[in-house]
Amino acid sequence: MLNGLKNTFRIKELRGKILFTIAMIALYRLGAHVPVPGIPVDDITKLSMTSGNTVAGGAMALLNLFSGGALSYASVFSLGIMPYITSSIILQMLQSVVPSLHELSREGEVGQQKITQYSRYLTLGLAVLNSIGYLFLFKSFGIGFNGAAAPEWIFDIMIVGTLTAGAMLIMWMGELITQRGIGNGMSLIIFANIMAGLPQAILRSSEGGTVDLVVTVVIFVVILCVIPLIVYLERGQRRIPVQYAKRVVGRRIMGGQSTYLPIKVNTAGVIPIIFASALLYFPAQLAVFFPNVGWVQAVASALSTGWLNWILNVVLIVFFAYFYTSMVFNPDDTADNLKKQGGFIPGVRPGKATAAYIKNALSKITLPSAIFLALIAIVPSVVFSFTSNQLVQAFGGTSVLIMVGVVLDTLDKVESQLKMYDYDGFFK
Repeated sequence: MLNGLKNTFRIKELRGKILFTIAMIALYRLGAHVPVPGIPVDDITKLSMTSGNTVAGGAMALLNLFSGGALSYASVFSLGIMPYITSSIILQMLQSVVPSLHELSREGEVGQQKITQYSRYLTLGLAVLNSIGYLFLFKSFGIGFNGAAAPEWIFDIMIVGTLTAGAMLIMWMGELITQRGIGNGMSLIIFANIMAGLPQAILRSSEGGTVDLVVTVVIFVVILCVIPLIVYLERGQRRIPVQYAKRVVGRRIMGGQSTYLPIKVNTAGVIPIIFASALLYFPAQLAVFFPNVGWVQAVASALSTGWLNWILNVVLIVFFAYFYTSMVFNPDDTADNLKKQGGFIPGVRPGKATAAYIKNALSKITLPSAIFLALIAIVPSVVFSFTSNQLVQAFGGTSVLIMVGVVLDTLDKVESQLKMYDYDGFFK
C-alpha cells in the first residue's frame, strides 16, 4: 500500500493529475463559501434554523448534503452538482426510450459527445428552474434582500443568474477533473461535499453530553462495520463460465479456451438511491412555489418524511435498480456478441437461450443488491426520526455508499495508471 502511494508521486504525469484534481476541489470548496450577492449574510442562518420543518427539512437536508453545505450558506454553488446528475440520469434513461438517442449512444465517441452536449443544455434548463425555486425558498424563509437602492426584481434576476452560473461552473470543473485529473469529476465533487460536512456533523452529534458522545461512537462503529459489506457488494461478481469453440484461421487453430462472463452484483451502483430521492423530494421543491396551497404542502410533507417516504423509497430503489441495470447491461447484445465470437455457455444453446440464461442470472443477483441499497438508504432515516442525531443525517448509509464507491473507482484508475508504467499497484 505504501509502495503504491510512493510510486504514485514518482510518475510525473500521474502526480500532475492528482495535484490538478486537488486544486480543482479546493477551488470548488472555496466557492461554496462565497454568498450570493443581494442576500444578507446575517439572514443566511435562518436556512439552518428551519431544518426541522416537515416540508422543507427533508429536501433541504438532501440538497445541502450534495452541495457540501453551500445551500445553508446561500452561496454561489448552492445548486451543487444535482442539476448535472439529474440531466445525466434523464438522458441515460431516455436512451432506452428514444430511438435517435439510442443510435447516438452506439456511434462511439462522436455520438457520446453529442449526448454530452444535450446533457449540458438540459443542465442549464434545470439550473434555471432550480435557481427560481431557491429564490422562492429564500423568500419563504423570510430572508430579506438588499434592494433599497433598486427594484427587487433586479436582485431576483441577479440571484437566479448567479446560482445558474455557479451550477454551470461546477459542471465545467467536474468535466475538467474527468479529462485532466484522476477519477470521475462529478463523483469526486460529491465525495468532497460529503466529507466537508462530516466535522460539523460530529460536533453537533456529540455536543449534548456523555450520552450523545456514546451514541456518536456507536454510530461510527456501525459505519465501520457497514463499510466492508459495501466493499463486498461493490466488488461482488457473478461469473458465468464461457467456452470458446476451436476454429481454424489459416494455418492456426484459434479458440478452445475457457473463460467467464463477469456480471457485477451491484450493476446500478448508487444511481437508484439518487434518482429515488430526487423523485420523492421533487414535491417538496415544488411546494416552495406554492407556500399558501394547503394540499400541495401536505403532499410534500408526506412524501418528504415519515413512513410513506420510507415505503416509497424502498419501492423506487428496487424499481430503478432493475431499470438501470437493464439499461446498462443488455443480455441480448451480450448473447449476440458471444455467438459471433464463437463463445457459448456450457449446457446452454447460443442465441435466445443464452440471452434468457443471462437475463435470469442478472435478475437473481439484482434483487439482493437492490434490497441492500434500500436498507442502506432507509435505516439511517428511520434512526434519525427517533434520535434526531445530526451525524446519522449527514453521514448516513447513502453517504457511506457514495464515498466507498468513489474511493474504489478512483483507486482502480490510479492502479491502472501505475501498472501502465510497470509499477506495482496498491494491492498485489
